[in-house]
Amino acid sequence: MSTSLPKAARRGLAQEAADLIRSAILAGDLALGAPLREVELAAALGISRGSVREGLAVLEGEGLIRRGWHRGTSVIDIAARDIEEVYTLRAALDRLAALTAHRVATPEQFAALDELVDRMAAGLAAQAPTARLLALDIAFHDRIYAAAGNERLRRAWEAVRSQVHLFQLHRVTTGDDHYRAHVVDEHRELAALLRSGDPDALARCAEEHVDAARRSLLADLPA
Repeated sequence: MSTSLPKAARRGLAQEAADLIRSAILAGDLALGAPLREVELAAALGISRGSVREGLAVLEGEGLIRRGWHRGTSVIDIAARDIEEVYTLRAALDRLAALTAHRVATPEQFAALDELVDRMAAGLAAQAPTARLLALDIAFHDRIYAAAGNERLRRAWEAVRSQVHLFQLHRVTTGDDHYRAHVVDEHRELAALLRSGDPDALARCAEEHVDAARRSLLADLPA
């Protein structure tokens, strides 16, 4: 494997292996469908194969990699079924998180959402890389789930969060003009509705926000 990975600061920690490999996947250093070989990863990270194996199990649980007895281990690829399953689930979760946060979030939590949108706008004005805007996008949704105050709902989001991040990364890599043109306005509208909007309008906005991403991803899939 030719990809350069940073050495792990502490040896024998499966979680650190998972974090480093995840970061490489979400940075695009490990491409969709790329094979993941324990021996090569252990050498690249400077840790044991056992730690790598356990770290890969964490990433398999997050849906970022696939492991098969005869096919080996690889970063997931993206098919229409994956998109439909992940984004159908995300739409339901985001709707519930938004409506719950609308009821229970504090002024400080709403202000934190506004601050993230302001950072998106500043990044856009400064021609920041789209991956940076995407990181702020994911952080915005993290804050909504945190503001909802429902631990099980937050865990359900975390179960698909890495896949959403990877799929969105693929979306903006194949063409980011539409994303950059709408990312600030869409999140500013959502933040405003979360604070003081009509619940029905908020629910529609949260679901349409997810469905627009789903449609874009499906449109970009090879025939």
